[in-house]
Amino acid sequence: MSVSALLEQYQKSPRLFQLVEGISLSRPNKWHLSSLRGSASQFISASVFLHPYATQLNHVFICNDAEEAAYFHNTLENLTEALNLYYFPSSFKNRKNYRLLNSSHMMLRTEALSRFSSVTGNRAGALVTYPEALFEKVVVPDIISSHIISLKTGDEINPEELYAKLIGYGFERTDFVYEPGQFAVRGGILDIYSFGNEKPYRIELFGNDVDSIRIVDPETQLSERRLLQVNIIPNVDGQLENEEKVSLLEFLPEQTVIWIQDEGLLREQLLTAEQDLKLYLRQLENNPSAPEEQDEKMIRKETKPEDYISPTLFFEQLEERPIVYFGHEKPTGFHTEIAFHTKEQPSFNRQFDLLIKDLKAWEVKGFQLQLFAENPKQLERLYTIFKDLKEEIHFVPNALSIHEGFIDEDLQLVCYTDHQIFQRYHKYKVKQAYNKNKALTLRSLRELQPGDFVTHIDHGVGVYSGLQKLEVNGKLQEAVRIIYKDSDILYVNISSLHKIAKYTGKEGSVPKINKLGSDVWNRLKEKTKTRVKEIAFDLIKLYAARKAQLGYQFSPDTYLQTELEASFIYEDTPDQSKATADVKKDMESPAPMDRLVCGDVGFGKTEIAIRAAFKSVVDGKQAAILVPTTILAFQHYKTFSDRLKDFPVTVDYVNRFKSSKEKKDTYKKLEEGKIDIIIGTHALLGKEVKFKDLGLLIIDEEQKFGVGHKEKIKTLRTNIDALTLTATPIPRTLQFSLMGARDLS
Repeated sequence: MSVSALLEQYQKSPRLFQLVEGISLSRPNKWHLSSLRGSASQFISASVFLHPYATQLNHVFICNDAEEAAYFHNTLENLTEALNLYYFPSSFKNRKNYRLLNSSHMMLRTEALSRFSSVTGNRAGALVTYPEALFEKVVVPDIISSHIISLKTGDEINPEELYAKLIGYGFERTDFVYEPGQFAVRGGILDIYSFGNEKPYRIELFGNDVDSIRIVDPETQLSERRLLQVNIIPNVDGQLENEEKVSLLEFLPEQTVIWIQDEGLLREQLLTAEQDLKLYLRQLENNPSAPEEQDEKMIRKETKPEDYISPTLFFEQLEERPIVYFGHEKPTGFHTEIAFHTKEQPSFNRQFDLLIKDLKAWEVKGFQLQLFAENPKQLERLYTIFKDLKEEIHFVPNALSIHEGFIDEDLQLVCYTDHQIFQRYHKYKVKQAYNKNKALTLRSLRELQPGDFVTHIDHGVGVYSGLQKLEVNGKLQEAVRIIYKDSDILYVNISSLHKIAKYTGKEGSVPKINKLGSDVWNRLKEKTKTRVKEIAFDLIKLYAARKAQLGYQFSPDTYLQTELEASFIYEDTPDQSKATADVKKDMESPAPMDRLVCGDVGFGKTEIAIRAAFKSVVDGKQAAILVPTTILAFQHYKTFSDRLKDFPVTVDYVNRFKSSKEKKDTYKKLEEGKIDIIIGTHALLGKEVKFKDLGLLIIDEEQKFGVGHKEKIKTLRTNIDALTLTATPIPRTLQFSLMGARDLS
């Protein structure tokens, strides 16, 4: 049964008919949906949102806080696949400083308000929000609508008037667009980063006609898909802050249903926000200096009490709307109760015998079993675990994420989530405004100062002299100006930015400036290539000999390996999944593995090492993890021990924190095979260290070991599998991986 069929099942239930009929009435009324546990409230909300008798209704879901609202929005979006569901946050970063604005939040608010301000016929959709966001008043719909600039392919425009209007609306003219509120002009190309959109638009003009409109990637500055029409929206919370404002409840269309998770908490949070605002305004009177924020656009010019709604007025306005309470607490006053019978997903603590027993019990009672996971691989792992344990569990896999599992006794339905089964952290996703910190190429260009040394791949080292506008074929274009020897000047078009890099050399040394047209730079490149080839030839012979040898061929994954990987508390990234698969494939081949796993700090390299080491242990082999520092050895020991505590694996370590007697005892156990995974510094390379049956050597940050240690490592890994982890590979290691002499993930 698909998710849409599940929602249809809810829509056909008498309770939903009663609710939809009640909230569709023109008069205000109150409903309480009792006993909704887990994500059952989101299933009910999605069913009402998609109900054929409620297509004219807009909805506002008020959750207890920003995090719960984000999870609610994610689940609702996944269930409905609707494009008109909006997350509506507060515009400020925190309640301690109402002047500091959050660019991503402003983008999300602008997107939602612009959509709800221009409703024509059809409904606008739904907002998911929380008390702090409701505390702020918003600009009236008519003013927002009047400030939207619509552009359509084929339209005739006056470019200068458009630029003036954009500047008047608070847009900044820049060389490149990398965050909302910017526009750039290059000849007949106009890039605009509108508020309310994740990515900027590129408008190509043919004279004064709009020839084409495309979405642009802010990082690469390359065009993506075409659009027929776009709306350019100014910063509603910033640029229009002096316009007339009303509460969100007054702003919303008439046919809007308000859903409240907890009425008491909503009242309490609004009162707290009011007190915080008063306290902040008093502090501002005593110390009126601007907040510490580099970007002036992210500072609210003025904070006025009248821009925020009082809790008393909010609840008075709330009485004019139909209200649905869906939380655990019973609301005050008269209301109609609709009783549901749901339970939360039990905690299994990663014990599959308990999970299987529970699922079988529900199956016997005739309940449908629905398992949800964002990553389809997690569902495959569950299937494999059940199969390896020779248990026949008939469940429906759903490759989408819901926040919390639940059991619905009315519809005889069991909906469990993989992250709760495996006790993994479930992360919510909220749209983020692109900013200059993400645009690496553009950022590095903007960070360059006139006088900095730069290297051009074709012309060598020169001096950066800033950006300059040039007229090419009657059109103004931007170019990078580089000065070479004898004051020769090279102009580099912005489309060739990839050819320029900031000069990096020995600290304190001044590079020699090249001369344009000279062959010195080309000769230097050729000389370097020749030397690299000589080194490569010697190393290739070494690696070819290693590839020709036979090592141990590990067996395919077992139930234990699948359980370990599925119990990882975070969602695997695509690169992490690929690296894991590559490592296991190498281990299962007869040739000794020699793989480099390259990734930044905190991107999950250690988890890949844990999985590889565990695979080695499951096959009766030992694994050694070699690290460059004493502290890192102990950190890895703690990480490996915590991760493998539920499995029959013995992990130990050696470093200088241990006494000679303790080390001797560890070495003895290692030789006897009583230690499965050993973690240590270069002490592991000593003559006194003997393994019973070493199958895998993992080297963390190989570049930090000395020449002598590396020679010892070479002899140690002649015919065993070797895995190298690094965040910063030395050029030689990286080059060999890229050319295929060593495998790279």
